Amino acid sequence: MQSDAVYSVPRLTATVTTSDLDRFLWVLVGVSLVGDVVTTFLGLHLGLSESNPIARSAIDGYGLVGMLVLKAAAVGVGLCCRPLLPRVYQPIVPAGLALPWLIASGINIYMISTVV
Repeated sequence: MQSDAVYSVPRLTATVTTSDLDRFLWVLVGVSLVGDVVTTFLGLHLGLSESNPIARSAIDGYGLVGMLVLKAAAVGVGLCCRPLLPRVYQPIVPAGLALPWLIASGINIYMISTVV
């Protein structure tokens, strides 16, 4: 069976610029950072333990301040390294920060749900 009909495929007309993507990803970094810190401390309050040895040392030694300094250091390294990349690749930096923190938040939420 053949058809000579022409099919049109709907396409999105919105364009996403690199700066729009970059802005969205930095907001995602902030949200994921807060989510990770809040769920980590909630889990610790409920009797869970931190599995990351570096974060565990920072929390054991300095509490919330230690955790925030650790997160700030990671963001600082990202901000310092970002200019070394071509502009089109710079959104990789916030994506690389946000993704692990989003995953950690998800794991934390799961673990909290097992003890509540």
